[in-house]
Amino acid sequence: MLEFLRGRDVLVAGWGVSGRSLIEPLQDIGARPVVTDGGQKALAEAAELGLATATSDDLLEPDALDRFALVITSPGWRPDSPVLVTAVTSGIPVWGDVEFAWWVDQARIYGPVRKWLVITGTNGKTTTTQMTHSILRAAGIASVACGNIGTPILDALRRNPGPQVLAVELSSFQLHWAPSVRPEAGVVLNVAEDHLDWHGGLDAYAAAKARALTGRVGVVGLDDAVAAALARKSKARRTVGFRIGVPADGELGVVDGKLLDRAFTKAAILAEVGDISPQGPAGVADALAAAALTRSIDVAPQFVKEGLQEHKVGPHRAAFVRELVGVEFVDDSKATNPHAARSSILAHPNVIWVAGGQLKGASVEDLVEEVREHLVAAVLFGQDAAVIAAALARHAPDVPVVTLNSGHHHGMVATDLAVPAATDPDAVMVRAVRAAAEFAGRGDTVLLAPAAASLDMFSDYTHRGRSFAAAVAALDEKDIGSPQ
Repeated sequence: MLEFLRGRDVLVAGWGVSGRSLIEPLQDIGARPVVTDGGQKALAEAAELGLATATSDDLLEPDALDRFALVITSPGWRPDSPVLVTAVTSGIPVWGDVEFAWWVDQARIYGPVRKWLVITGTNGKTTTTQMTHSILRAAGIASVACGNIGTPILDALRRNPGPQVLAVELSSFQLHWAPSVRPEAGVVLNVAEDHLDWHGGLDAYAAAKARALTGRVGVVGLDDAVAAALARKSKARRTVGFRIGVPADGELGVVDGKLLDRAFTKAAILAEVGDISPQGPAGVADALAAAALTRSIDVAPQFVKEGLQEHKVGPHRAAFVRELVGVEFVDDSKATNPHAARSSILAHPNVIWVAGGQLKGASVEDLVEEVREHLVAAVLFGQDAAVIAAALARHAPDVPVVTLNSGHHHGMVATDLAVPAATDPDAVMVRAVRAAAEFAGRGDTVLLAPAAASLDMFSDYTHRGRSFAAAVAALDEKDIGSPQ
């Protein structure tokens, strides 16, 4: 399968985590990796390791790519990147690191072929992957959570002793570059507007997600209209669904506070809703998805229950931070798009919403209209704060709004709270948390659910979450109460 690479040059496009993971496997099969990257520092690091390197300018010279048998791209490289376009037009195959990992596994380079359980969706991927891994551990099955979750698949394959099953989180970028992957089971949790600038539209984005539904078993979230529609297009040999409600035959769902499997048996209770972390509809949906994946490979119901009981939500994913004078503070910085923020807000009856950042072209109109009854107030910051504020003015005009980065406001005077977004992001977050706390009363939740990406202000969503938690920790009782 990979013999055509022996003794040939292979271009590794991107010197990130996934790019680094390619080097030893390529060398193990006798190929010669050559690294390219947009950053000079990255190329210098690769060169220090004794690797051949090439700049984009070098590669765009006439016939410069002809020496390569294959280009393996990191998932962040867009299909219209000049080097990739030139490779494709020159007839050179372009794979993603996941595609390459699939063929390495199929070729048994590092032991017997593994079972791949693939998890994708706009939101909930990491939580579902962690839940799946927890269930597999409870069942005594050697497994690794890998892919977009942090551990490259190739690193997982090279472990000794090796895993039997891979719980593989895959983004739409990774799936776009991995057309050959045929998982033992794959799930599409949900599909909402995200990364549309990369894919060129929602249809192409959904089509990339649908590549998870090409193996033995496909699983779709039936409460999500786009994901449910993919069931009709599924190429899996068998497709099942899950819903937060009473399941029909061939589905998993919830009855009387219990997760029920009617897809892989006549009827089996899998877990109690109260045992799921994180609490709320999104957590239950993720648990149903993880249960479906593991039940598809005959994991017994008792181990599904044990695994879900043992799973605890990771940081920045609807994580409880603190309670102060009856007010809860929750960090869901991972809610980086409107769809994720929706689930987070609807899990609480009375929310002071802390939000903002880069919407990446996504609309917040439907989100605001749906969650407005849950909103006590909103505190906004970041590049697209004004867009969210405008949606609130249209659909929730009675909800007071503070916009920190520009000084604009709706529903209250807040000029003393205005902080330029380009100064100190942690200082902005301190002001945001203090403004939110002023609106809060007993029984309310101050919720960081940004509905947007973080890179306009913070290094990443984890930095944003840590900043929120630090600002919350600095509060005391006198900070809770009515705004001025």
